[in-house]
Amino acid sequence: MKDLLQETLEKVLKEYARKKGFQLPAGLCPELVPGRDPVHGDFSTSIAFKLAGKVKEKPAVIAAELLLIFEQENRENSAGGPVASRAEVAGGGFLNFFVSTARRGEVLRQIHRKGERFGGSDFGKEKKVLIEFVSANPTGPLTIAHGRQAVIGDALARILAAAGHRVNKEYYLNDTGRQIGLLGESLWVRYQSLFGRTAEIPQEGYCGEYLIEIAERLRKAEGDSLLGRKREEALEACRRFAVAEILQGIKEDLKQVRVEFDSYFSEESLREEKKVEKALELLRAGGFVYESEGALWFRSTQLGDDKDRVLRRSTGEYTYLAPDIAYHAAKFERRFEWIINLWGPDHHGYVPRLKAACQALGHDPRQLAMLIVQLVSLYRKGEPIRMSTRAGEFVTLRELFTEVGVDATRFFFLLRRVESHLDFDLDLAKTRSDENPVYYLQYAHARIASILKFAQRRIDPAANVERLESSEEIELIKKLADYPAVLIQSAQSLEPYRVVDYLRELAAQFHKFYALHRVVTDDIELTGARLLLADAVRTVLGNGLAVLGVSAPETM
Repeated sequence: MKDLLQETLEKVLKEYARKKGFQLPAGLCPELVPGRDPVHGDFSTSIAFKLAGKVKEKPAVIAAELLLIFEQENRENSAGGPVASRAEVAGGGFLNFFVSTARRGEVLRQIHRKGERFGGSDFGKEKKVLIEFVSANPTGPLTIAHGRQAVIGDALARILAAAGHRVNKEYYLNDTGRQIGLLGESLWVRYQSLFGRTAEIPQEGYCGEYLIEIAERLRKAEGDSLLGRKREEALEACRRFAVAEILQGIKEDLKQVRVEFDSYFSEESLREEKKVEKALELLRAGGFVYESEGALWFRSTQLGDDKDRVLRRSTGEYTYLAPDIAYHAAKFERRFEWIINLWGPDHHGYVPRLKAACQALGHDPRQLAMLIVQLVSLYRKGEPIRMSTRAGEFVTLRELFTEVGVDATRFFFLLRRVESHLDFDLDLAKTRSDENPVYYLQYAHARIASILKFAQRRIDPAANVERLESSEEIELIKKLADYPAVLIQSAQSLEPYRVVDYLRELAAQFHKFYALHRVVTDDIELTGARLLLADAVRTVLGNGLAVLGVSAPETM
């Protein structure tokens, strides 16, 4: 409805400019905002105020002239009937529009016709997008912090795809470096202890109970054969076994929460193919690399960073930045037009240096979006659950979804903005009541499914929608019409919570409608119209839950 009205107004504006003999300013468009009070219409625009300085007339006079052109355009050139039943000038120059009943009915018919495809668009124009998320070091099970990244990244990928982008989901596998070395040493200690050998976990090593389980599986696979090998060979075997085992567990946990990746990119492959050295040579060729005190530095201050960054230490070891630069160079080499990273809050200061590196490599830094996903705090009975990663004590993603379920896990992770800290109430997530937001949505969907089953009638897209004249019915239709725009806004802002908020509002409006109006009545015509409306709400709720990766049950 809004899009049709917008198109009509743009024609009106061009005709007004032609009659007045002036050129419309670049970027000037009649912005439409929803009416706050149905008495004043469904949509309103303040375009007359923006034109006042250009044509040297009062906004009310301009609005009156625009209204005359609109009425003619609305009457003569609108295929499928008038967009608005009427329009009026109000508030000294505002134009208010009342959407026609026929156009409201077209929304319901479109939803019925498109079904699961309703809400999708070609907004992204097949733009090739790479979204990298989770990318947790394979040194232990996924934590709830990783879980939030996983769910947000996956929902974002679904939303971008629905909005017409070609999306590839990638996991960057940190399978080399100091942390992986410590993992191998830690497993070596656990493995030896199974044969009575005493050894200490290295400082800053991994103490979690999960390594004891992996050590048991290593003994089952290798017996005591590692005990007779050279230390370096044994450590390498432990390293590879630990990475493979932990990565397999990570993949299983992700699959359980409905997250699967299109590709896994190995950091080790960067080193094997000398891509780190190649990326640094490109930086050197551009004059962005220099040596000082035996270390190799990136001259990132030239590109907006607050200080230059070390790429290779005086010891010859690369910093984390060097392979990250090479990895992002590889992303651009694969011709992705939009590169999106989801990182934890400890990477906040990393953003400007990586953008600077991409620019130094000759790429537009605007093609790179980096989202900082804030942490999660778990609460039980109003009290926070204490966690200590140093001691190897943490709540895993698997423990969370096992306790509260996958639907609640995903939905609660999506409740807030990406950059907002999330308080996760375990008791609320398990509650079967309207206070639980995911239950509230799923119950609305199941309730409608139950109504449709009870009615035992085929949904008729030709139902007389003019019978839908109560304020609750009109507001529901207007809210349904907003769904495609919400998906586009969510894709633009990279914020899945917008879809969550929309669905909660839609469910609330349906529950309000249902409390005041019977769907199935003795009035056959009214029943047909309300069944079409209810089915449209069911469809949009189901579609919205699908892009969030949450199930839409038929019964509860």
